Amino acid sequence: MGCITKHYLNKETIIGVWKIEEDIPALLEMVALGPEDLSRYEIFRSTSRKLEFLSVRALLSEMLGKDARIVYNKNNKPFIKDGSHFISITHSNKLTAILISKDERVGIDLEYMRMNINAFASKFLNKKEKITRRWSDRTYHLYIHWCAKEAIYKICDKEGINIVTDITIEPFVVRESGEIRGSVKNERIDDQFTLFYSKYDNYTIVWTKKKHEG
Repeated sequence: MGCITKHYLNKETIIGVWKIEEDIPALLEMVALGPEDLSRYEIFRSTSRKLEFLSVRALLSEMLGKDARIVYNKNNKPFIKDGSHFISITHSNKLTAILISKDERVGIDLEYMRMNINAFASKFLNKKEKITRRWSDRTYHLYIHWCAKEAIYKICDKEGINIVTDITIEPFVVRESGEIRGSVKNERIDDQFTLFYSKYDNYTIVWTKKKHEG
């Protein structure tokens, strides 16, 4: 299917979403991999990782053109090689999403929702965070928290952030889509973020952006 949406948040900031329905040869036809891309691609052994990698490059090509290249810093945080945009990348199951901006830091996360998230909620929630007791909304509510924390983690180019203790999502009433608040605080960083969440099929998507200072 390829690119299913390009959503302009403003004139400088775009979310792109790709649904992976192609096989590896089809995706390879869509991208022009540079030497750095090829060396990274050849490390992958599983078909799913190769499909994710190629779908990211195919989607980026749709958004910025075939010459756009992704590079990574020592923390494995992605950047556009020419420095033209901030970028955040996420993929789960059959969806890949990219959030890019010329003038704002960005973070995005999506997850395919499975019922067993309740079993490991303690691995990403802290005592300040509140989850609905209504069972029909509980799985989605938990996934919003998880994705929101991942989005905040990605937007902060800092080492040593603990996703449980350092990142807190303020209590909110879960709806189909909405706006929430989150913060990250430790000895190295103290920042607040507005996040936006929505549901697509059985996926939760959460993203955030913030003006780059300096």
